[in-house]
Amino acid sequence: MSASSKKKLRKELNAAKMTERQLAEQKEAKKLKLLTICFVAVLALILVVAITFTAVKYFTNPAVQAKNTVAVTIGDNELDNVELNYYFVDYAYEYANNYGAYASMFGLDFTKSLSSQIVNEETGATWADEFITSAIQNAKSVYAVCAEAEANGYSLSQETADQIDASMEDIKLSAQMQQMDADSFIQAYYGPGATLKSYKEYQKMRALSQEYIAHYTETLEYDEADLRAAEEGKDVEFNNYSYNYYYVNASKFLTGGTTDEEGNTTYSEVEQAAALAAAEEAAKALAEGEYASVEDFDAAIAAMEINAEAETPAKSTAFDNYAYKNVFTTVREWVTDSSRKAGDIDYVENISVTTNDDGTETQTVTGYYVVYFVDCEDNNFPLANVRHILVKPEGGTVDSNTGMTIYTEEELAAAKAEAEILLKKWQDGEATENSFADLATEYTEDPGSQETGGLYTDVYPGQMVDTFNDWCFAEGRKVGDTGLVETSYGYHIMYYSGHSEIIYRDYLIEGSLVNADTEAWYNALVEAMTVTEGDTKYILRDLVMSAG
Repeated sequence: MSASSKKKLRKELNAAKMTERQLAEQKEAKKLKLLTICFVAVLALILVVAITFTAVKYFTNPAVQAKNTVAVTIGDNELDNVELNYYFVDYAYEYANNYGAYASMFGLDFTKSLSSQIVNEETGATWADEFITSAIQNAKSVYAVCAEAEANGYSLSQETADQIDASMEDIKLSAQMQQMDADSFIQAYYGPGATLKSYKEYQKMRALSQEYIAHYTETLEYDEADLRAAEEGKDVEFNNYSYNYYYVNASKFLTGGTTDEEGNTTYSEVEQAAALAAAEEAAKALAEGEYASVEDFDAAIAAMEINAEAETPAKSTAFDNYAYKNVFTTVREWVTDSSRKAGDIDYVENISVTTNDDGTETQTVTGYYVVYFVDCEDNNFPLANVRHILVKPEGGTVDSNTGMTIYTEEELAAAKAEAEILLKKWQDGEATENSFADLATEYTEDPGSQETGGLYTDVYPGQMVDTFNDWCFAEGRKVGDTGLVETSYGYHIMYYSGHSEIIYRDYLIEGSLVNADTEAWYNALVEAMTVTEGDTKYILRDLVMSAG
């Protein structure tokens, strides 16, 4: 990967730091009561000795030192090293979980301590320094949003508070299973000084921050004029596109070359230029063909000279109904051109950019994408209102790799039979939407829609699992339609309640406005929050995230 590509990838990864994901799996122990003991005079000397001994431990204990050393001041809040360690450790592990596949590209080894690995040769900064900076930024973000929530009288919902309490109880239970007390259990993960009580407060703040961001987005409202203004000049950005492409790699046309003693072959500039010219000629020939379908296009690809010895026929890569932002960057401009029509075909050069030692960039064409346009969907159709009754199979086995429950054919057949019985019960009764809602309230195993009679409103494409989604948006779907759909959850008895008043295109436009306005609001809050860094010597800089 080139230096500029690494830089671009790193920038994209860092951009993901703006909003933290809410952790939902922790809850707290009851507060410990302080026991006060009145000693009689005859015990005074013992008490003095005990106090003296405690004081010595107090000033030499790493946990106490971490607790009494200010790591960062955010606004009017002083965070000690223990509190910042929560952000630091969680950020490190979240980074590993989300971007671990890319870590080696940047020289990060999770089997070695973060403090032993340099991330910036010029400054000497380590990965520990990098993660501390990110931890402080995350803490700054949380405190900024929580301050705004407090200023507006918003507090953590009881539901979320209950979830956190339950999670803390889970931690206590896990600690007992390890024959540890809860604080020791937390310290094994977050270091000296960590306690279940302070960890709970940390989780409550993170949860409040995320909850208030969601609350803010729900307050945003836009009228028809706002939507049309946001759409103006960006029509193509709210369409979905279907296309196929085939990559003609110049390396497949290389001939000649010089092979050294170690078996490495290099090619001269003349040989590379000849290969590129041959690749363009092949791409141009493919693009100039006449194809009535993708199948014809694939047949031409398989017949190319460079694919003659392929064990399996070469073919194009299909991209079906992709949103504008997900269209491959190299071909996006061509694919999303408003004049594009079904069957259009052309080739687009693929440019690789490398950064030289002097900081300048070199652009190199490495091949050509031959692109076949299939279709454009303008998304001018309504969202769906649908009711369903979920019948879950009984039994099943949990897949240790995916966590999904796998059912036997017999278990699935039993669930299907039960669903068919319920559907017939409805058909033999009043067979109205109200009677379906009553049946859903009584029998559905979907807790998310039981209280609404199985109803989901304003369902948008891709919101539900594939087969559920496909049924909702099948061509010609009309009010009162019923059906039976199988998903990984079981069998769904479907009832189409009607078209929503919201058009999917407007839903997408409003979503773009919500995202932009929320981001601007969020960034302003965070930017206004002051930060003064303190002493972070008790942060877990030597953290190792996986075994060697």
